[in-house]
Amino acid sequence: MSHGSMPPYIHGEYRGGRNDVRPSRPMGRSLERTADYTLGHAGRQIRLGPVAFWTTVGALVVMAIWSIVTGTYFAFRDDVLTRLISRQAEMQYAYEDRIAELRSQVDRLASRQLLDQEQYEQKLDGLVRRQSLLESRAATLLTLPDPTTTGSIKSPPRVPTPAQIDRPILKPSPINDTIILTAPPDREARRESRPPGANYGVALPVGGIEAALARLQTSLDRVETSQMAVLNSIEETYDSKASRIRRVLLDLGLELGKATGKMPSSPVGGPFVPIKLRSEAGAFERQLFRINTARIQVDRLTRTLAVVPVRKPMPGEIDTTSGFGMRIDPFLRMPAMHTGLDFRVEPGEPIRVTAGGTVTHSGWSGGYGKMVEIDHGNGLATRYGHLSSIDVEMGQAVRIGQIVGRLGSTGRSTGPHLHYETRVDGEAVDPQRFLRAGLRLGGVL
Repeated sequence: MSHGSMPPYIHGEYRGGRNDVRPSRPMGRSLERTADYTLGHAGRQIRLGPVAFWTTVGALVVMAIWSIVTGTYFAFRDDVLTRLISRQAEMQYAYEDRIAELRSQVDRLASRQLLDQEQYEQKLDGLVRRQSLLESRAATLLTLPDPTTTGSIKSPPRVPTPAQIDRPILKPSPINDTIILTAPPDREARRESRPPGANYGVALPVGGIEAALARLQTSLDRVETSQMAVLNSIEETYDSKASRIRRVLLDLGLELGKATGKMPSSPVGGPFVPIKLRSEAGAFERQLFRINTARIQVDRLTRTLAVVPVRKPMPGEIDTTSGFGMRIDPFLRMPAMHTGLDFRVEPGEPIRVTAGGTVTHSGWSGGYGKMVEIDHGNGLATRYGHLSSIDVEMGQAVRIGQIVGRLGSTGRSTGPHLHYETRVDGEAVDPQRFLRAGLRLGGVL
């Protein structure tokens, strides 16, 4: 090996072979002294002690390791940086995915809240419309006269309006911030691979609103049921009343087509407009139509009944002293026909009209004494004899219950009493037929 290229070396005094390194110390010194080391390079020698020697060796080793590490860093720096950047990007995208997932959950909750709110508002709108309809029906029921009394039907109980129900309004707060990131190509594919509905939170607590809607629905159902029950009761009452009047009129031998009451004499009129039921009418409207039709029929039959003498000429209990038919004449003491009923009451008792009509006779009439005859139309007439005084005149229109005179004993009479006759087409008939019919009618009168 040439001298110029010879690496540095360590040696002591040479006493043997070529490669021996021996400590350079005098022979007479103690063996306990530390040996010195000589470093040689390029013809130069440096004598070092043990500490300096090993310090130098350690420094050289550290420098060698540092050189190796530095070389490795510079050799693989680009790969390391690439991996660090990739890791950072993965962490950033994972964070962005989490944010996107949270935003998706919030959006889904907000959409569900809005959908639930829209559904509840639709239900409330339907209930409000139904309540308005029921209230209008209640107002209609108030216009119907009670067929059993003179009053009106009471309004159904009111229900609380939807505005009176405490209900939370679900108003989600939208998220307005936006994060712009460049996602890796497979990011959307990874997001789409997640199971639908995963980690989207729980359903909103809406039991309170559902309960309020159910209570309101139940209340409206009760009101509608009550209204339909009222309509059913009214319809049944009108039908029953009309049926009873028809049966009575038929039993009395009166033809329904001819036995009609007089129309009101007050000024009325207008064009004729036939009644039509709309094709889209519901059950309430159809039943109301039937009730109005039945009421009109009952009104017509009631007007007819108003001119049929089915009432007593005096209120209260009446003592009948002589009935209709054959009897012994009180004066001649021989069989004779009695064409009416004799009622005994106190003298001066007011005598009342048993049906509406027109006075056709007012004055003295042979054996009747002072007598009033009233034409009720449809071939019906009544006579009131033996009166002590007369309170009506010829041609006067009279109504049911009006006083025509006072009880007396005028004419062919043995004492104070009323002779009451009922005539059909001029022929005397038993008044008891009509009076019994009046008892059958009961509350209809």
